[in-house]
Amino acid sequence: MSKVLGVLGGMGPAATLDFLAKLQAATPVVREQDHIRVLVDINPKIPDRNTEGDAAGPVLAAMAAGLRDAGAQVLAIACNTAHAFAGEVKSSGLPLIDLPQAAVEAARIDGATRIGVLGTAGGLAIYRDRLAHLGLEAITLGDHEQVEFMALLYRIKRGDLSAASRETMAALAHRLIGLGAQAVVAGCTEVPLVMGQADLTVPFVDATQALARKCVEVCR
Repeated sequence: MSKVLGVLGGMGPAATLDFLAKLQAATPVVREQDHIRVLVDINPKIPDRNTEGDAAGPVLAAMAAGLRDAGAQVLAIACNTAHAFAGEVKSSGLPLIDLPQAAVEAARIDGATRIGVLGTAGGLAIYRDRLAHLGLEAITLGDHEQVEFMALLYRIKRGDLSAASRETMAALAHRLIGLGAQAVVAGCTEVPLVMGQADLTVPFVDATQALARKCVEVCR
């Protein structure tokens, strides 16, 4: 019997909707009843994971408990950085599908050993840990470029999906390639809103899509 998926979302809302679309597309069906049942809490009021310390933890824990009480049996978080609070989420007693781990496993399939990651400071720390456990090297932006990435991230969160945003994101990804990255991971769920495989000369790993596929595997 399939499992009910609970999604902690809203970080930001557009990224959550992107995940849900990819979840639907990743599910093999012959009729609509074959899709996974999904309970979603899109909560853009969660404290900023990048600037407000540990304030997001209790909110995420409460969201996880709410999804559990509504009938969820497995959880997923549509945000890489929020996985720093995985312990609080798992206090609900439900298993959590690990987004960064799914992305890292997808990157390894292509045979790359030096993996470029576009993400927040908190997200990058998680990816470095996941990659190191697999004997893979994380390639990240320099300090100045990381500041540029964060400014771009907040523009995307405000709805700026313009050509300029796309060009800037692609330029940052190509900087990682220039540093030796053999694949680039979209380690922030806003990244795939403005960039895809066509923008790069190395494999592009859409962590959102990797999570969607893992959710299908676990829940069907």
